[in-house]
Amino acid sequence: MSVKQDQMLGFDEHDELVRPAAEVVEFEETAKAMVSRRGFLTGGAAVGATAFVMGSTTFAAGNALASEEVKMSRLAFEMVKANALDTVTVPAGYNWQVLASWGEPLFSNAPAFDPATGGTGESQELAFGDHNDGMALFSHNGRQILCVNNEYTNASTLHANRADGKPVNADDVRKNKAAHGVSVVEIARKDGKWSIVKDSEFNRRITADTEMDITGPARGHDLMKTKADPKGVVAKGTWNNCGNGQTPWGTYLTCEENFNGYFSSSNKNLALTPQMKRYGISHDDRGYNWALADARFDLSKDPQEPNRFGYIVEIDPLNPTARPKKRTALGRFKHENAEVEVAANGHVVVYLGDDERGEFLYRFVSKNKYVVGGDNTDLLEEGTLYVAKFNENNTGHWIALTPEATGMSEAEIAIYTREAASKVGATTMDRPEWVASNPNKAEVYCALTNNKNRGVKPNAGGDETPPAGPNPRVKNNYGQIVRWEPANQDHTAEKFTWDLFVLAGNPAVYDDAYAGSKNVNKDNMFNSPDGLKFDSKGLLWIQTDGNYSNEKDFAGQGNNQMLVGDPETGEIKRFLVGPKECEITGAAWSADRTTMFVSIQHPGEKGNSVWPNGGTPRSSVIAISRDDGEMIG
Repeated sequence: MSVKQDQMLGFDEHDELVRPAAEVVEFEETAKAMVSRRGFLTGGAAVGATAFVMGSTTFAAGNALASEEVKMSRLAFEMVKANALDTVTVPAGYNWQVLASWGEPLFSNAPAFDPATGGTGESQELAFGDHNDGMALFSHNGRQILCVNNEYTNASTLHANRADGKPVNADDVRKNKAAHGVSVVEIARKDGKWSIVKDSEFNRRITADTEMDITGPARGHDLMKTKADPKGVVAKGTWNNCGNGQTPWGTYLTCEENFNGYFSSSNKNLALTPQMKRYGISHDDRGYNWALADARFDLSKDPQEPNRFGYIVEIDPLNPTARPKKRTALGRFKHENAEVEVAANGHVVVYLGDDERGEFLYRFVSKNKYVVGGDNTDLLEEGTLYVAKFNENNTGHWIALTPEATGMSEAEIAIYTREAASKVGATTMDRPEWVASNPNKAEVYCALTNNKNRGVKPNAGGDETPPAGPNPRVKNNYGQIVRWEPANQDHTAEKFTWDLFVLAGNPAVYDDAYAGSKNVNKDNMFNSPDGLKFDSKGLLWIQTDGNYSNEKDFAGQGNNQMLVGDPETGEIKRFLVGPKECEITGAAWSADRTTMFVSIQHPGEKGNSVWPNGGTPRSSVIAISRDDGEMIG
């Protein structure tokens, strides 16, 4: 398989190619019968039905939709229609502009972006990274600093100097590594136009070569020691940074997701451990070829290097000299984002999803308490990691991943978190992506983006994936959003109650459970909810990263999109449609909340877009505002 073919595969598809799981099909016929639209959507005996109708004793979000009385909508804009245009579409009365694009210089001494070659290693180290994803904005003395994840790269554009898009020398690898990580940039609006402030002292790139401290239970453990770092205390780099988090003490959390696809082995007979296989580590990388110029990516030379990735990294955006910190206490898996809450009792709670089919949903509770105005810099250093167990009766509880419960040491739990979660019987989920917490009450949402393997095959650890609870559909290609309310409105409580806010689907094609929930119709339908973010009004912004073929099961759904949902009524309206072959992801607001920043990732990932400038497609952050200058969120 060529590099271009390999990188056109999704990360999960690549993992399944190198690590296929045995198919188990006995669930399928039972599941099909259980999730008929007639039984499932009317709250009958079908699996998950009581949760799905959004009218449980705990949540009332669907009641307005199901009753004759219609409340006044809080979604005061004209819904955008689904489309397959190669542009960004927003409602009437709104406008958008490009804030920053891949390759844009951050400093005056950096050369202009060169689409003919994709630039060099040196130029990329001085420029905005590729495939922007999660982001957060920080205000400091009237200045605004934006942290933006740069998840991965498009080989055909980054390496436009190579016919096959494959790195062939050390500078190609340097450029590729520099396009990953995090871009920290000061931004400002002048004459109505947002742009990067060149040469700001806050501007910096954090890449796959940036040194960072290993903290928490895994620090110094034998499994973290390598030839370059025999003490196991300093890791080099972060990559495949997907979602993000933001702490009340002013730091940025970037989340390492598909870190495994960057390692390979020059010895194809190298024995792979069960733990390597569980995390998708194989003899072949995903086409990045970093081992060509950096021996730490060759498993046969340094087999423990992968153990140092797959973590949450904490960054101080206002201190360019501060070394980032890998927070191993929050576990090692394919992190999507990190939603931070301060519980009423002062403990910090971080909700975390593991974005792979059949993996788990986690919660971290800090050992120490947050103190307003105090020194909170190490609150993510110590605490307890939990994994979620969902019951059929719309209840659930958090299982503490302790040495007593798992038979593993604290360091082993931090490094092999998936194994620990499997041992305690956690609920396998349909790819837990972004988690978002309602600012108006203790209520948390998680996007379960899709899972074609639900009821078909086990996860990578051999855990069964029956259709049940918040994951009710076999071969789930549309996804859903689950939400839960902790007992007594306490984020540190062990127990919670849950329901489904929405079940995505296509009512133009199906009339059963695959048509979606009652708050999904032919006008607002979508698939694969991914990014989630609440605004200051308590409205939930939903971003998609799914199938944009606009045909067959996805006919009429158009390009990927951003919608807004009202948790109180269940109403959902489409706000934005992106250009061809892109993902919509990441959200942040300006200090005055008159501008919303959104990531447009990998437009034209299959070569069929010229967005945003009519030439080489470039991942970009856009700024959305209202024409009347009023607040947008």
